Amino acid sequence: MGLDFWVWFSDTSPSLPLLRRLLLRLARPFFGILVCLPYTIVKLCRAFSRKAKSIHCQCSECSRSGKYRKSIFKRISNFSTCSNMTLLLLWVIMGILVYYIKHINREIQPFEPFNILGLEPGASDTEIKKAYRKLSILYHPDKNPDPEAHKYFVEFISKAYQALTDPISRENYEKYGHPDGRQGLQMGIALPQFLLNIDGASGGVLLLGIVGVCILLPLMVAVIYLSRSAKYTGNYVMHQTLSTYYYFMKPSLAPSKVMDVFIKAAEYMEMPVRRSDDEPLQKLFFAVRSELNLDLKNIKTEQAKFWKQHPSLVKMELLIQAHLTRESAALSPALMSDFRRMLELAPRLLEELLKIAVLPRNPHGHGWLRPAIGVVELSQCIIQAVPLSARKATGGNPEGIAPFLQLPHFSETILKKITRKKIRSFQDLRDMSTVDRAELLTHTAGLSAAEAHDVEFVLDMIPSITVDITCETEGEEGIQEGDIVTMYAWVTLNRGNGLVGALPHAPYYPFHKEENLWLLLADPVSNDVWLSQKVSFMDEAAAIAAASKAIQETKEGLGASLKEIANAVREAVEKVKGGSRLVMGKFQAPPEGSYNLCSYCLCDTWIGCDKKTNLKLKVLRRSRTGTRGAQVVEEGPAADDRVEEEDEEDEEDYDEDYESEYSEDDEQEEDKKNKNKGKMVNGNATGKDGSATASEEDSSGSDQE
Repeated sequence: MGLDFWVWFSDTSPSLPLLRRLLLRLARPFFGILVCLPYTIVKLCRAFSRKAKSIHCQCSECSRSGKYRKSIFKRISNFSTCSNMTLLLLWVIMGILVYYIKHINREIQPFEPFNILGLEPGASDTEIKKAYRKLSILYHPDKNPDPEAHKYFVEFISKAYQALTDPISRENYEKYGHPDGRQGLQMGIALPQFLLNIDGASGGVLLLGIVGVCILLPLMVAVIYLSRSAKYTGNYVMHQTLSTYYYFMKPSLAPSKVMDVFIKAAEYMEMPVRRSDDEPLQKLFFAVRSELNLDLKNIKTEQAKFWKQHPSLVKMELLIQAHLTRESAALSPALMSDFRRMLELAPRLLEELLKIAVLPRNPHGHGWLRPAIGVVELSQCIIQAVPLSARKATGGNPEGIAPFLQLPHFSETILKKITRKKIRSFQDLRDMSTVDRAELLTHTAGLSAAEAHDVEFVLDMIPSITVDITCETEGEEGIQEGDIVTMYAWVTLNRGNGLVGALPHAPYYPFHKEENLWLLLADPVSNDVWLSQKVSFMDEAAAIAAASKAIQETKEGLGASLKEIANAVREAVEKVKGGSRLVMGKFQAPPEGSYNLCSYCLCDTWIGCDKKTNLKLKVLRRSRTGTRGAQVVEEGPAADDRVEEEDEEDEEDYDEDYESEYSEDDEQEEDKKNKNKGKMVNGNATGKDGSATASEEDSSGSDQE
């Protein structure tokens, strides 16, 4: 069978007719064209029909920054996808086949002994010998000294005569088309000949080469990989950094003090401190001194105390302040390299710092709210290059002027001008109509038409967030102490430009940064974070898969029919496509009582778009048997006293240089305003967009029941 297969696909076999040989030669490139051409046409049609929708900011400031400008390497990386490279490889193979058929096949002629001897097929032995003698007189080396004649005589005339007279050669010719048998490809080892001489002295060299390549090289790669993996976490953050963050994290850490913990990362401490950096850092110190929270009454003592810190801490704090105050243009080339490295590491370090803040610490398994908010605020300021002092409440605006400074072409002078028109908060500016806002920016603020267009473009990119959140126990009525409570939250994001996932306006941050949201379910009074989860709007396919799986598992657990499950999944998919994301989490219900919770939806890139939703949770006394896999947390007086002592110590250490927009005073005022809003059904807590979910009457009625 193998012989017949080779004979069929070999166009040099004498048993094949001429038409079949021609068809076999043409079939090679035709098969490749048949595969490549339709696939190429489909790819080109998709490429030309696809509407490229830009997801990054296109204002003049972001354009001048150049970080979204595609270099030749970026274009190549975008082209070099798996499908594109496969298609390119197929066309390369096609080109090689065409070249082979066009050029190489001209040199490799089929071996036909009768044609070589000048005879007709079926000639007798006498005619064969006679023709051979005639050709020998013309091409034999003794008669013709030409090297080409000698080569032709040996390779063609002699073998043709042998193929027609010798029985073995004739059998090979009839089977394989050549008197020497099957003509195949020979392969060898691309090594010098002396290395292959195992018996000689070079055998040791070959042995060393084999040991080095096959044993030592993989061993070195494995050692390097294991040492690096032991040093870094999955998010490429050093384990030493996580230990440092865990040690210095405090429950009442003020937002202004978060930076002191942030710069203690091991990645920053390992950056070199050069002697040549002293003078530029001294100049930078005087440029950002107002942002260092130094006591102006004892400025000399404060300065001496500042410079006595570890040199790496001093350098990192000055570089971060240079970025926040937008004073990085005066940095030296060496400092600029460290400056870019510092900014490149900042997002992942801040993410790990936030995870440390919400890590369960207290006996109830809750994290800390105040430092978590401070980390997100620091992340917003770093991405938008806005100083922390700009977040101080001024003029009745709890947000400060920080949200305005993230807009292009805005400064404190322009803010003073628009404040005269009763624009007190950033939301007031966003709520204005396009015509009124354009008139305000051009006539009152003094911006040009192009600058006003940039501001309008960025305002359309800033997201508006709404949160619809419910807390319930699956398959049970009401929430009783010790139950496993499931939180369902639909986070919806809307933009003026219609995009769902987008890259933020950040002209001073030199790297790509995707915007992420953090949903925190917390008790602002006790400073406890009950649940925390990261939300991303960039990958719609992953969000659809996660939401479908979660809804399906929930409905199956409740015993719903297949039709109900399909409808619920379909609704969830439509919500995700419309710009919503499903966030689910579980926690153990606390002891009996009413809890005024808040869900904080915080954005790590934009300032002024965070959303706070009030949620009142009513927990009833346990009347059902069992806890469905949960254990009720037992509280004791000793544990309570210990927690109270730790809280008192933390409050003494708390130093608040500026009030966060989520301060306790604001929370208490909002709780009073929203006290009588919302409703509670069967003990299930629901909330949406800042509305409390249970009234005092409903709560008292539930207590009486």
